[in-house]
Parts: sequence; structure tokens; C-alpha cells
Amino acid sequence: MFWTLLELLALVILALLVYAYFKPNSFRIERSLVVNAAPETVHSHLVDFHKWMAWSPWEALDPDMQRSYSGAASGIGAAYSWVGKKAGSGDMLITKSDPKSGIALDLNFTKPMRANNKTEITLTPEGSGTHINWAMFGAQPFIGRLMTTFFSMDKMVGKDFEKGLASLKALSEK
Repeated sequence: MFWTLLELLALVILALLVYAYFKPNSFRIERSLVVNAAPETVHSHLVDFHKWMAWSPWEALDPDMQRSYSGAASGIGAAYSWVGKKAGSGDMLITKSDPKSGIALDLNFTKPMRANNKTEITLTPEGSGTHINWAMFGAQPFIGRLMTTFFSMDKMVGKDFEKGLASLKALSEK
């Protein structure tokens, strides 16, 4: 009986590993909403990392987080890094900025695990407001594919995007 259970457990583990192996090797998480403000108004809250404290969902997560800013004051070349107990650590660099269409970032995490991703916050005029789409995407190595077999990164990160977009909406509509 013991050996049968052990063989069954080995088969389940092997099946999970094979399943994870064949999952996509990239990911994309995105959320969007419409704001009753011009793209330029929304952009002003995105292009300066000093202003992210007012809307970013991760800023309130770790009040003791250490932040540093470098590069340009805002726009292309502006950089932000953080180290926190709850928020982990990493850095962001604005690589594209247009007041009418949004920003693009290189996003690098060092803790809780290493990851290099891209982020785009696109702004599209819609009626008298702006459609905002926040997307993060990148490579998903095997360990990430294995983890997403048990945990939905889309649900975990997506809820943070939704919270951040709601805050950005409230701020932009003031």
C-alpha cells in the first residue's frame, strides 16, 4: 500500500511539472477604466514618480519602505527604486512618455524574486474622458509557470491594478 501511494504521489508531481512546462512562457496582466479627465491630466500623475505616492496601490502597503529617485525629475529617464519589508525591492525606469498616450516603464524586481518586466499605462481619449489601460508583461520562466499552477498572478496583481486605477481616477477627477 505504501509503495502504491508513493507511486501515485510521484505521478501527480510529474503531471504538475509537465503541465507547468507546457504553460505559456510569457504573461500579461492588465486592467482598465475610464476617467472623466483629459489624457494630459492623467499623464501628469504618471510621469513623476514623486506623485505615485498619491495613487499607487503599493505605497500604502509598506509605509516604512525606503524610496530613492534618480535620473530625470520626470518623464523619460526618471528612475525610482524601493526597498521594503512587505513591498519587496526593485526599480522602475520611464522609457516612454507622451502626455496624450501614456507611459512605458522597465520594471525590475529583486525581492521577493527576481523579475524583469515591462509596464505600459496607455491613455486613449474616450468621449469627454480618458480610457486608461494598465498592463504588465514579460517572460515567465519555469518556476513562474509552476507557481501559477497554484496561484493566479492575474487575480493577485490585477486587484492591485484595479485599486491603483480607482485611486488614479479619483485623483484625476478632482
